[in-house]
Amino acid sequence: MKRSARNPVTSRPALLGAVVMLALTSASVAAADDGRGPLEVTVTAPADARTARVGALFGADAAGRPERGHFCTASVVHSPAHDLLVTAAHCITHADGKLFFAPGYRNGRAPYGMWPVGEWVLPAGWTADQDEDSDVAFAHVGEVDGRRVEDVVGGNRLATGTVAGASAVTLFGLPDARETPVMCTDRPVARGLTQQRVHCPGFTGGTSGSPWLNGSGQVVGVLGGHQRGGSTADVSYSVVLGRAAAALYRTATGS
Repeated sequence: MKRSARNPVTSRPALLGAVVMLALTSASVAAADDGRGPLEVTVTAPADARTARVGALFGADAAGRPERGHFCTASVVHSPAHDLLVTAAHCITHADGKLFFAPGYRNGRAPYGMWPVGEWVLPAGWTADQDEDSDVAFAHVGEVDGRRVEDVVGGNRLATGTVAGASAVTLFGLPDARETPVMCTDRPVARGLTQQRVHCPGFTGGTSGSPWLNGSGQVVGVLGGHQRGGSTADVSYSVVLGRAAAALYRTATGS
């Protein structure tokens, strides 16, 4: 499970100031087919348009203000209302209080603000029995200073119906033990008909909900699913985004 092990609503750990580059792995030196570097190598993600759309989730303290410890990853996806996030459903299972989203979070700072999370949209399979094949969720966020989150940082398109392994994907996530996002590219491998996996070292607790982007910048996976994203830091899973994910997106957007 790659959600933070601590309770996201009640914990108040201090932020870590150190920025540590993850060591490069020798697992593979093959070039990614979208030209973005070697496969199965995890590094600190640069501050750019792609990472601006990815951020950390925070709980709220008793006064309704953001807590200091982040616990999961989410990202902005395009929607008609320009206010939609996608993450893993298991990220909110124990988050009973108010949440905030910090796009582009880095080095203890939220350069684009802290956005209040509003209504969650969950699959029926998850609300019924936490089915691992339904571990995807959408959420609407409120405006900040009269602006909508997608208008500030942009949003990635959601792509459903893609075949696992059809192209390499790049994962972006925020481990709860780090204050900088990490990224890794790999080619997904199918795990049955409903799950897919990648080998990317260093995707530890806090990276649940990380978007998997193909070479066109489309979200084709969300870190979660089997073992709630994976029981080790080196292997991560995602639900295959098919008809159910497409239907959930339509519900979330009212389209």
